[in-house]
Amino acid sequence: MNFFASIGRTTLDLLREIGRFNIFAIESVSGIVRPPIFWPLILKQIMRIGFYSLPVVGLTAFFTGGVLALQIYIGAARYGAEQFVPVVVLVGILRELGPVIAGLMVAGRVAAAIAAELGTMRVTEQIDALTTLATDPIKYLVVPRWVAAVISLPILVFIADVIGVFGGYVASTQSLGFTGSIYLNNTMNALNNHDIASGLIKAAFFGFIIALMGCYYGFHSKGGAQGVGSATTSAVVTSSILILATNYILTNIFNFFSF
Repeated sequence: MNFFASIGRTTLDLLREIGRFNIFAIESVSGIVRPPIFWPLILKQIMRIGFYSLPVVGLTAFFTGGVLALQIYIGAARYGAEQFVPVVVLVGILRELGPVIAGLMVAGRVAAAIAAELGTMRVTEQIDALTTLATDPIKYLVVPRWVAAVISLPILVFIADVIGVFGGYVASTQSLGFTGSIYLNNTMNALNNHDIASGLIKAAFFGFIIALMGCYYGFHSKGGAQGVGSATTSAVVTSSILILATNYILTNIFNFFSF
């Protein structure tokens, strides 16, 4: 009976956690349509989430584009299809690697920072103080962060796409013997609005996931410094897993509507 009791207890805890998360998500999303809207806080978070993440996202995208070009060339050379390297690099960066790499990098940096910040506010009772001062903590702390993330991630991904394609161009022209003008011409001919749009839409979803996970785990952290550390780890891990799962789902949806 103890075995079945532990299964039931685990199931109830899981359902309780799912319900608490759904309520938190609904309150967070509905907060954008309920005044007041703290626009100065949103702009501040755009700087913290978007602008300050640009160096790590840019460097990652550049080297990812270069490595992608080198690896594709190795496989394409076996079949005499080296001319398709620019096309595959472009599509791979725009549709998949740009959004996913940027999302994972931002998740590691931003989700951890948000969870640590809100977790510290929770354990030091600053969130309770906001409630005492008749300020909705969801609207003041959570809404500005997820709105800023949804705005910032597509911009970051667009910049990462450009830098990643440029990284492939540098690797192809400097290491693989491609002619620069021909490489650029093939890249421009393969450019497609659907590829760009799909990557940017994915980025908006990833931004929402990153901010929501960071806020959720930070908002409900407990147990002092150890609880804050656990919330930070959970936010990063959960964000990364959800980004990969959401990317798979959205890719299937985009492929279905592209036919």
